[in-house]
Amino acid sequence: MVSRISPAQMRSRRIRERMIETLLFLCAASSVLVTIGIVAVLLVESWGFFTHVPVATFLTDTMWTPLFDNPRYGILPLLSGTFLSTMVALCVAGPLGLTAAIYLSEFASPRIRETVKPVLELLSGVPTVVFGFFALLFVTPLLQATILPNLPGFNILSAGIVMGVMIIPYIASLSEDALRAVPQALRDGSLAMGATKFETAIKVVLPAAISGVAAAFVLGISRAVGETMVVAIAAGQQPNLTLDPTQPAATITAYIVQVALGDLPHGSIAYQTIFAAGLTLLLITLVFNIFGFWLRVRFREEY
Repeated sequence: MVSRISPAQMRSRRIRERMIETLLFLCAASSVLVTIGIVAVLLVESWGFFTHVPVATFLTDTMWTPLFDNPRYGILPLLSGTFLSTMVALCVAGPLGLTAAIYLSEFASPRIRETVKPVLELLSGVPTVVFGFFALLFVTPLLQATILPNLPGFNILSAGIVMGVMIIPYIASLSEDALRAVPQALRDGSLAMGATKFETAIKVVLPAAISGVAAAFVLGISRAVGETMVVAIAAGQQPNLTLDPTQPAATITAYIVQVALGDLPHGSIAYQTIFAAGLTLLLITLVFNIFGFWLRVRFREEY
């Protein structure tokens, strides 16, 4: 016997469903509204800065001394420190993270995978300030004692190495998920043609999952670009236009921390520099995300 639903019950059900849909929409829209708010604040505050400092000077001047008596507002020293630390981190995290992902996906037993992957992801839960002091008090003395005796106490190399260790879980976990999403039929076909398990992993599975692997690398780069405490503690806070990772240098995030802790008057040019630097960092991250999206679309079309 089929029970009939009364019109009142139907109306009540529609109202509840509409309320649930509205709540879900508000939750989804909140992230968009927060992002719009952040961008609006950066644009408004940066506009006041760029009314005093030309964009060309901001992008081409090789000195960044906004807190000195004779201020200079060239973002290049901060950009060089940011990109240099990111490249060092990527040189560490890229090979290690991808190797770990291939092992967990193609060679590890289920028991090892269920043990190693959660332990690996625990690295992402360690506070970044701990990584910063680890770089300053352990990695730098270790490099001075073993490889680079003249290495300064503050340097990009130590900060970049520790940042690389810090972003390994992002690259390894996402890459492993992408590799495991490759259909088993591709593996079986490769093995049936006489390829070894290693050849199958490198020449079949990895190319088929390259879009997800590329997204993992882009996420790792974005994470490294936006890192604050490691570079603020271990790399130094003196802007330095250099391509030598053994030298101290400041990054965009380290400068923002340095100025935000001061007592600069609100509305001054020195205060507005942190918003101009933040807007630059936002645009850099946006470019990386667009590049990652383009990579995913391109490789999905090819494979």
